Order: sequence, then C-alpha cells, then structure tokens
Amino acid sequence: LAAARAGCEKVIIMERYGYFGGDVTGGYVIMVPALSWRNFSMVRGIQEEWFTRLDKSAPGSYISPSLEEIGETSAIKVDRWSMVHGCVTPGKEDRYLVRAPYYEPNQLKIEMDLMIQEDPRIKIMFHCWGTKPIVENNTLKGVIYESKEGRKAVLAKIVIDATGDGDIYSQAGAPCWMGSYSEGRGSKTALVWRMGGIDFEAYARWAKDHPAEASSFNKELMKIAGYPTMFFPTERNDVVWFNNWLPNLNCSNIEDIKYSELLVRNSIRKIIKFCRENMPGTLRNASLFDIAPQLGSRCSRRLDGEYVMTDLDLATNKKFDDVIAWHSIVGMINDGSPIELPYSCILPKKIENLLCPGRHLSADEATISGITLIPQCIGTGQAAGVAAAVCVKEGTTTHNVNIARVQKILCTEQDVPLPRQENTDPELVRQLEENKYGVMTPAAKKIREKAGLDW
Repeated sequence: LAAARAGCEKVIIMERYGYFGGDVTGGYVIMVPALSWRNFSMVRGIQEEWFTRLDKSAPGSYISPSLEEIGETSAIKVDRWSMVHGCVTPGKEDRYLVRAPYYEPNQLKIEMDLMIQEDPRIKIMFHCWGTKPIVENNTLKGVIYESKEGRKAVLAKIVIDATGDGDIYSQAGAPCWMGSYSEGRGSKTALVWRMGGIDFEAYARWAKDHPAEASSFNKELMKIAGYPTMFFPTERNDVVWFNNWLPNLNCSNIEDIKYSELLVRNSIRKIIKFCRENMPGTLRNASLFDIAPQLGSRCSRRLDGEYVMTDLDLATNKKFDDVIAWHSIVGMINDGSPIELPYSCILPKKIENLLCPGRHLSADEATISGITLIPQCIGTGQAAGVAAAVCVKEGTTTHNVNIARVQKILCTEQDVPLPRQENTDPELVRQLEENKYGVMTPAAKKIREKAGLDW
C-alpha cells in the first residue's frame, strides 16, 4: 500500500493465506501497544489508519484511549483504563493514558481488504507461498511460489521479504542468525484463542480489589494449562483472549510449530472448565469463542544487515541519518520514550534489491524482542514500501536509494512522524530532551556501564 501510494504503478502483494495482516489478523495478536508517548501520537501512517477507518466503518470494533485522550492523567480515566493492559503507563506515579488498541481481528481483515482493493495499482495474490528467491549476481530478480495452480514465478525490480522468518532472505544468501532467545519473549511461540460468555469488567474489578486471590487464580490456571498463559480484554465485555508463551521453541521449525498448536488446543477445554468452576461469579458461563487460524510467531531468524541494532543503541538514544521509524516502545531498556529505527536495519548485506522489514529485521539477540512488536513491523514495512517505490521511480538499487526522498515522502505524504525533519514537532523534541530521551533508567545505565560509557 505504501509503495503504491508513493508512486509505484504495479505492486504485487503475495499472501500465504486468504487475508492480509499476518499475525495481526490471523494470529489474533489483537493488541497494538505503545502508539503514543505522553500526549503525542508517535505511530501514525498506515498503522493509525487502520483505526481511523474502523471508527467510521465498524464503530465499536476496538477499544483504546482515543487520540484526543492520550496523555490524560485524570484519576477517573486512569482508573477505568488501568483494567486494560497497556492503556495506562506502568508504575504508581505520574500515570497517563496510552494509545494501545484492542481490536476485533475479523473486522480488521475486512478493512484491510478494502484498503488494498481501493488502489488499482495493487495486484492481490492470495494462497500463494513464496518458496524460493530468484537471484542473479547477488541481485534479487523475483520469487518462485507455490499455489493450487502449481509452481510459478513472479519477477520484480524490488522484493520485500515480510515473512517475519526470513523465508526469502535466508535462501537468497543474505547473512542471518538463528538465535536461541532462551531468556526473552523471542523463544516463545503462541496459539491465541478467545473465550466467551464472561463478564470481564466484573472480573477486572474483583481482581483489583482482591489482588492476592487473583494472583492465586492465575497461577493455578497456568498449572492447569501446563504453560504460561493469561487472558486479556477485547472490544467486547463478554469475550477475552488468551495469550500464551510456550518457551524454548522456534517458529521456523515444523516440529516446534506442531507441538505448539497441539499443546494449546489440547489444554483449552481444561482451562474453560477450571474458569467455570473456580470463578463462578464472572466466568461461570465461559465457553470457547474461537481459535486463531495461525500460530502466533515471535522470533526465529534475525537478519545480519548493514546495521545491527543493539541494546546500547536504545540505552544511548542513538540517532540515525537514515531513520525510517520513530516509535515509542514497551519499556524494556528506556522508559518507553521513542527510539529510532534505521533503514540499514532492514537492508541485507550482499544482496541487492531486497528489503527485510518487520519481525526478522537486523538486531542482536538482546534487542530484537523489544523492537519488533506490531507497530515496528508496520512502521518498517511502510518505509520499505516507500523505499521500493523510490528505487523503481529513480532507477536506483536498494543500497543506493535516496533516503532523504524516502523520509520526505513518509513525513509529508504518509503521515509518519520522524525526527529532524521540516515538520518534526518542536514541542515533542523539547519534552524528549527534557526527559533525556528516557535513557536514565537503571537498565540503560547498566548497559552503558558495561560498555564503558560514563554519562
């Protein structure tokens, strides 16, 4: 969509399934975190367009503090939204509202269909699985794919690998890693499902008033499941979604994928029975609502790109001349203040005319889990689309793209906030500087000390 809007006359979107959105819609990753910082909307562009369109076409299909409410500190609103994970800043002091939509994935599927179909320059290829890159002289020329029609190929001037697992770049010869991620969320797969017939607001009030009992209930629920899991709200008070974290698994290994799918599905009836029997006031009518049609993936391959993001970048608020995304992040190293992501972290070494945005971008093992959530996948993906369009229109390669032109299109034509641009909000910059870009946290200080930096 970004490529077409930036001037590409012919764009092909090849999708393994019969809908757009990947884990967002098919994996039921139905919460998009940290779209704002204080009272500033940080992640706009196509990401925010999802929700402004849903406001008009399917009112009530997501819940979140509105754009007008972000940064508000009123006790009443903070109390209300504190029941919805991620919609209020963590901690006990100086709490404010955060843009973090929880949405109905099937409504978003429909909206994405409409967004893509509205642009005649985009050709849709559903149920086509890109299986092998076509490479000549270290330059990507296209992709071989499989479908019900058999094995065919698509040729392209620029290819974007948005598989999340480096399915294309790993076969094209781009250097990459396969990490264990033994300590972080990246080693954990998930199969998300939803439970209906409940009263979430009543449950949340009970949990707030009885924290010890709620903690005991959640611990026992995990024992029944046999793996870490808990439920979160949805846009409907009578439905919750169960996320889970199945440890030490690789979402590009078919045995691990099979194990994840079967483990979760085999536990669902036990979990529902436990909820009915142990929380009769609010969960007594619990029932299975639905199960995500595809596995929720976190990390597998990591690109060893032209630049590798590190935890020190986050701990020092590193600035990049080729910045393409400027996002608030879930507090991991800094305090949740915006960080910069460069074009060079989606650009593979050795291979020309291939871009690799999203979950499999170039970052070290300590950093990738915190910078590849949905907003960063969408933000780097939008930038990749614009960069592809600029390459095609100007006749350049991905390694020689006019990055200033890419940044200008993102900022002035596609509503993407970036630092150090003509339309960068000076008040936002002032507050970030006053806050020292959020890098005075104990975690950031520890990383700098380890690197021998004295701030």
